[in-house]
Amino acid sequence: MRIPVPREFSFAENYSHLATATNESLYTLVDGAIYKAIAVNQQATVVEITAEDSTYIRIRFIDEPHWDSPELRAGVAQYVYDWFDLGTDLAPFYEMAKNDPLLKEAIVSFYGLRNMGIPDLYEAICWGILGQQINLGFAYTLKRRFVEQFGQALLREGRSYWLFPTAEQIAGLTVEQLSAAGITTVKKCEYLIDTARRIAEGTLSKEQLLQAGDVKQAEKMLVQIRGIGPWTAHYVLMRCLRMPSAFPIDDVGLHNSIKHVLGLEAKPTKAHILELSAGWSLWESYATFYLWRFLY
Repeated sequence: MRIPVPREFSFAENYSHLATATNESLYTLVDGAIYKAIAVNQQATVVEITAEDSTYIRIRFIDEPHWDSPELRAGVAQYVYDWFDLGTDLAPFYEMAKNDPLLKEAIVSFYGLRNMGIPDLYEAICWGILGQQINLGFAYTLKRRFVEQFGQALLREGRSYWLFPTAEQIAGLTVEQLSAAGITTVKKCEYLIDTARRIAEGTLSKEQLLQAGDVKQAEKMLVQIRGIGPWTAHYVLMRCLRMPSAFPIDDVGLHNSIKHVLGLEAKPTKAHILELSAGWSLWESYATFYLWRFLY
């Protein structure tokens, strides 16, 4: 199965970005190929994702007896399309960024990089909550514990590939069960369960957030939920909802990236960041992602 890619796309750049993740539990990289478990409704499968020249992404099912199912093939294709953000036209972003002091080097260094997202809302929120107030390495450790304790493993060719736990699975758990799995604080356990219940009950969904109309209204909806502050809200809106104006302006990584690019002695103030980003309108999300790439 093949998916055409835009001209402003580089499989190698996105593969390199994925390779920076430490202790990643939800995909495996081997010799230029990405292996990932994907769930389509009630069916789960494992695929190999590779580049075919510069014009296609090729998807191969691994030991999948139902590989010819139209529903499965369409669902996997949609997931990969969304994961790589293939529907976004980056030409206007590159046109804007080529004269921007912060971004002009980034778009040359990482040309073709996509804001590789987190299509599942619960997974995106969990990653935001798990990563609060800890370093990135430990956040990946917590994520792996969470996934391997409560997720589903698919065995293919002697290797296990993991699916992220669903909201429905976590909604019925207790704080004690999450704590036993190594989640470090009671509050984080409560936040993960509370969010899972909201999604499982249908009171929180991607559709509802998209219908909010704009990033400010969607942020208001999210920050009403325990454990979700402005940073987590914008992270979710950026990585899952693909809202182009999502802007986690208080992110430490963004501050360090700006400091690095401009050669500053200290991290920039919020006022300075707002001044520097004045020309990024509708591209704040991609600008942040490209600046992060200098560090991650």
